[in-house]
Amino acid sequence: MRIVSPFIISLLLFFSCIAQPKNGFKTWAATPPMGWNSWDCYGPTVEEHEVKANADYMASHLKKFGWEYIVVDIRWFVENDKAGGYNQNDPRYVIDEYGRYQPAVNRFPSAKDGTGFKELARYLHNKGLKFGIHIMRGIPKVAVEKKMPVKGTNGITADQVYSTDHLCKWLSDNYTVDRNKSGSQEYYNSIFDLYAEWGVDFVKVDDLSAPFYHADEIEMIRKAIDHCGRPIVLSTSPGATPFSDAEHISKNANMWRMVNDVWDSWSHISHLFEVCRQWYPFINSGTWPDCDMIPLGRLSIRGEVGENRMTRLTTAEQYTLMTLFTVFRSPLFFGGDLPGNDAFTLSLLTNKEVLKMHKESSAVRLLYQQDGQVAITSKNTKCGETYLALFNISDKPSLELKVNLADLGVQGKVNIMDMWTGKKLGAFQESFSQNLLAHASGLYKITR
Repeated sequence: MRIVSPFIISLLLFFSCIAQPKNGFKTWAATPPMGWNSWDCYGPTVEEHEVKANADYMASHLKKFGWEYIVVDIRWFVENDKAGGYNQNDPRYVIDEYGRYQPAVNRFPSAKDGTGFKELARYLHNKGLKFGIHIMRGIPKVAVEKKMPVKGTNGITADQVYSTDHLCKWLSDNYTVDRNKSGSQEYYNSIFDLYAEWGVDFVKVDDLSAPFYHADEIEMIRKAIDHCGRPIVLSTSPGATPFSDAEHISKNANMWRMVNDVWDSWSHISHLFEVCRQWYPFINSGTWPDCDMIPLGRLSIRGEVGENRMTRLTTAEQYTLMTLFTVFRSPLFFGGDLPGNDAFTLSLLTNKEVLKMHKESSAVRLLYQQDGQVAITSKNTKCGETYLALFNISDKPSLELKVNLADLGVQGKVNIMDMWTGKKLGAFQESFSQNLLAHASGLYKITR
């Protein structure tokens, strides 16, 4: 048997440590994450069979286009939640002996016998998909009231790590975790250790950014994920994330919400253009400004806004939404019920040219935004393509939008193609212009 000297072991350990890049978590979402989230269609009431139905659809129709995450949104640990004013009931929480929420078995039958989300995660992984959950920041009030022990500590209990500072104003489940108290980091470690054991790949953490930016808890969550040993993508929610904290959030999270919830209303979509203006410099591999979920397809089956419906956005507005989300390289999380998709909705999610741009482009920048006209461009250095998105976000029936090709870094004669239709628009030199109707857009690929 060959004996490896302690010196060699030390060298191996040294080089394995320095080989780990700083902020290595950014490699877990090198391109903008793409998936489905249960909130827009099921609110806080989604059940396991509905999650599986959406996963089955994704595996069959969307996985080959890069869609992979299935995310169970808010309050999966409440047995008696309801849509429409879910915070007004008397919740029956499911929680373990260490003050950690567990899936409600009446909604998630595979969680029986204390197995948590292990079986559901395994179901998704077997389909080549990834599993995500939503949580609220903080520690459950019920754990504090019952003085439940914090796992990983020597006798510290939940009532010794909490604070009533900056409590969530719209959901009263949790207290703040006080970073300055012994056991606080251990509490966050304990819940992410549990999620790693379940096989969770993505966690959306709510009430982190507004109206108060919780830098301390964001850092504790970052440490807890890195401690758990599983690559769990971190999404912070909701917005608006303060731009003054842009550097901090980009060093701790993979994606962060720029706005509050976006629904199928034109005012929500047009507002995004204003919000996006300052965030272009922070579109980088592994860290993504987030436009929120995609409110298309069938919405509010048991949702919080409106009745069961297909999206209220017009066809032109749906193209505009998808064009903005993809050229801006926002994470793409579909909010509608996937099995309820019609052919047009599916086409918006499976355009190979558009998704290639979303995945591979770089140097995203705003050319101009004024008088209801918006022009955004980016590059694909892999294949030498230039992309251009034009928008008429005004109510004017028609606007002519024009760009000088030199402003795109393009010289000489070029060919331009409509990326949504595949139609070749011809050869152009010096400038390119298009007439767009109100709320409409165009997305173009420019090649030499």
